[in-house]
Amino acid sequence: MTLPSHSPYVIIGAGIHGLSTAYHLALQLKNTGRGTGEDIVVLDKSGICAGATGIACGVIRNNYFQPAMRELMAHSVNIWESDPETYSYHPVGYMQISCESMREDVAAIHAQQQAIGYESVFIEGAAESERYMKGLFSDWCAQGITSVLHEMPGGYANNSLAMLGLAAKAKALGVRIMSGITVKALESDNSGAIAAVDTDQGRIECDYAVVAAGPWVRIFWEMLELPMEVGIRNAATGEISEGIPMWIYWSLQEGTLGVDPTLQVTNEGEMPPVIHVDTDAPLYSDHDSRLLTNAMWGIYYKPDFHFGGVQGGAAPFIVDKPASEVAVDPYGPDSPEFVVGPEFAEMWVSALAHCQQRFSGTLPHFKTEPSGGIGAFTPDSFPVFDTMKENCFVIADSNHGYKMIGVGDLVAQTICGNKPDLLNPFRFSRYAEGDLHPVSNSPFPWS
Repeated sequence: MTLPSHSPYVIIGAGIHGLSTAYHLALQLKNTGRGTGEDIVVLDKSGICAGATGIACGVIRNNYFQPAMRELMAHSVNIWESDPETYSYHPVGYMQISCESMREDVAAIHAQQQAIGYESVFIEGAAESERYMKGLFSDWCAQGITSVLHEMPGGYANNSLAMLGLAAKAKALGVRIMSGITVKALESDNSGAIAAVDTDQGRIECDYAVVAAGPWVRIFWEMLELPMEVGIRNAATGEISEGIPMWIYWSLQEGTLGVDPTLQVTNEGEMPPVIHVDTDAPLYSDHDSRLLTNAMWGIYYKPDFHFGGVQGGAAPFIVDKPASEVAVDPYGPDSPEFVVGPEFAEMWVSALAHCQQRFSGTLPHFKTEPSGGIGAFTPDSFPVFDTMKENCFVIADSNHGYKMIGVGDLVAQTICGNKPDLLNPFRFSRYAEGDLHPVSNSPFPWS
């Protein structure tokens, strides 16, 4: 496929956000009579879901302390549920299992889920929580748990299969997806609008550009000459903290235990909900019983035939190197963050054994393979979804990405002149305005 000299809409990135935007924009153009999918070109330097999307855990949940995130995720869950076969979506539900320091936060999440009609059950108290969990898993043995939030919608999707399905839907509407093309620059006209996208295979003029580059977003942020540092206003005092880095990179800790996925089934032999545990109980090694941590820790896990075992992860950590170095190729073969180390494997499998006895002694089955990678986080660890130039929308998901398939639909609406209220809390100006998202007690930066 030859790079065209012009396309009304150019989308950079063929991951979850780029493909979702392309598909939903094609639908918008068709339904409004303003064009067709043939007006859309998606560019990717590698191929469909070759970056972060391709190794994403695929968990789909609404478990957020922040109201805006819950509403945005409810919208995305509806889209996952609209075509579960094509999206390879498994609606098994999701469970947030927590210690006492998080009980109040999780209770608030449950109350607000009820307010927006998102079905969930909330269990409080140590004895009640243990009883509920043992009703699902007879070997449940996690310590210090005083609440369980069980979301009935949600679950997980097979990462690459879902994106191949989404790409097929976009192509069926005429969208052109072009792989092996590296964007070199975004060319502006005298007004500051994007006039063309320069690539290693030529120049393509456009009327509108969408940046959906995942962890490579910093590179395009620089191309757009946007600020690499921001000031954040304290809403209570009015004081502004200056010089806050716009991009921080975290190493995402995920992996797979190479066991039969049916090891993790319910007492009734059914596929279980995705399990997420946050606790301050001491964690001891399942290998040699030494103390691994007595600080707050968290894990998530699920059986997954696509990954070939029980797959999940733990809280990430900040990458100790300049962001400019990481952003060159965060998923390249030389990235030390691309393969998790033995410390994560021991921690995660020990945490599995802390929660369920069936995982004791399974550390030798941990798979050593690329997983997790790194994520580009914003100053407050929440997404920036905003029009950053007159005709350029930037999707910076701050590693909330895969589950948010609905963002593409909202971006498409914005491009067509009808910006949805769901995107307003994620505008870039919130930092200067001090209109930030509330912070929870979770050990995960994205919760």
